[in-house]
Amino acid sequence: SNKPLIARMARFQALIVVIFALWAVGQAYDLADRKQQLINLHKDLAVLINTANANPIMIRLAWHDSGNFDKDSKAGFPKAGGATGSIRFSPEIDHGANAGLKNALALLEPLKEKYPLVSYADLFQMASATAVELAGGPTIPMKYGRVDAQGPEDCPPEGNLPDAEAGPAGHFGTDSGTASTIDKTAEGHLRKVFYRMGLDDKEIVALSGAHTLGRAKKDRSGLGAESTKFTDGKHVARGDGKEGVGATGGSAWTEKWLTFDNSYFTTIPDDKSDPELLKLSTDKILFTDPGFKPFAESYAKSQDVFFQDYAAAHAKLSELGSKFEPEGGIALHPDTCAANIKAAVA
Repeated sequence: SNKPLIARMARFQALIVVIFALWAVGQAYDLADRKQQLINLHKDLAVLINTANANPIMIRLAWHDSGNFDKDSKAGFPKAGGATGSIRFSPEIDHGANAGLKNALALLEPLKEKYPLVSYADLFQMASATAVELAGGPTIPMKYGRVDAQGPEDCPPEGNLPDAEAGPAGHFGTDSGTASTIDKTAEGHLRKVFYRMGLDDKEIVALSGAHTLGRAKKDRSGLGAESTKFTDGKHVARGDGKEGVGATGGSAWTEKWLTFDNSYFTTIPDDKSDPELLKLSTDKILFTDPGFKPFAESYAKSQDVFFQDYAAAHAKLSELGSKFEPEGGIALHPDTCAANIKAAVA
């Protein structure tokens, strides 16, 4: 008779069902714990960034982590670049374009220790989106659950990030990255960099608008003045009128350079704007190149249009090259995030 065998098979199948159910419960608890740590991290990030006026450097850190992505790379995750957290490793953090970003890592490390279930990649991208929203910018439709790069061997080569001005050789870009970005024109260089990521002209212009925040500093990009009347610490740069600029010095693109609005697009083409404000080749080309100009002019006319396009482009940039676990990512309720922002600036 096969009855004993059938009985054993039934018991085995039942055991498999129980094991799978326990695994599923464990996964659900793990996901819940991760989501709660993300919520708590968002609250702490809002306080940290608002207190330190660290909005610009957090955006720069996240963008430089994700902006080295090459959509045509055959290397796969994480070596194709993108929002993988690899910027925390040397040699990447020591790349010339990343000068000064060790300061951002130092600010964030205590929060990573406090919330170990959150990946570095998520931490950097959350800090960037939170920085935008704290400064008055749009709500970014973010998702989390990014998997981290594990070591220096996962860092992309130097040379994938954009130049703001042509170098001594008379051209923008380099051929040392995953694809050559060399071009004699600002517009050609920008397209080689951003098209490599999978971004288009509208997204290039929208993302450029983030220069409404921050400054160029000689000890980082080699550009800008040592200090201006807008960055000497006496000028109020925050939109809420509160004092504080973080470290002083450098040249800002806008007068209220701790406020996220569309003033970048109204200032760059204005011949009557203050001469101490920064206007680089990659800024001015947005208003002369036929592919860029319609978007730049549209954003100058309407902050709402700018905010809508910027939020979509920022979210796309934040996911380049990322691997998510769970596959669909983890979303935080917008009301929760809005409450954290409101509490931080109160």
